[in-house]
Amino acid sequence: MSRFSWLALGILMVSAIHVSVRADDEQVFFAVVSDVPKDKTRIAAKVLQDGASSDTKLIPSETIITNPVWRTLEVCHALKIEGVKIGDGVKVMSARVLDASMLPMGLQGFAGDCLIKKAVEIAPLAE
Repeated sequence: MSRFSWLALGILMVSAIHVSVRADDEQVFFAVVSDVPKDKTRIAAKVLQDGASSDTKLIPSETIITNPVWRTLEVCHALKIEGVKIGDGVKVMSARVLDASMLPMGLQGFAGDCLIKKAVEIAPLAE
């Protein structure tokens, strides 16, 4: 094979490896907002990752923080998140609001309890 063919093959292999590594960095998380959000840059949530749930902070990326859906998040909202686990939380790259029934079973109980608590404690205060 000519040098050009080897060079093209090498560039193709390196770019394929780079794309697959980058795609592996982002993971899918499911989350339920657990407290009334006061600071939209650090939202407390119950997050499900690899079958285990934990209390974690959701930290939005620059593209997410300007999203109208993110700015209107409330307690008990269910989310499907693509992001990266970092030391003090999950860096959110994209987020979709879900119905609580679309959450994995590990979070459905928490979401149901949260909605009942919200109906009993928080909703009457709004009047």
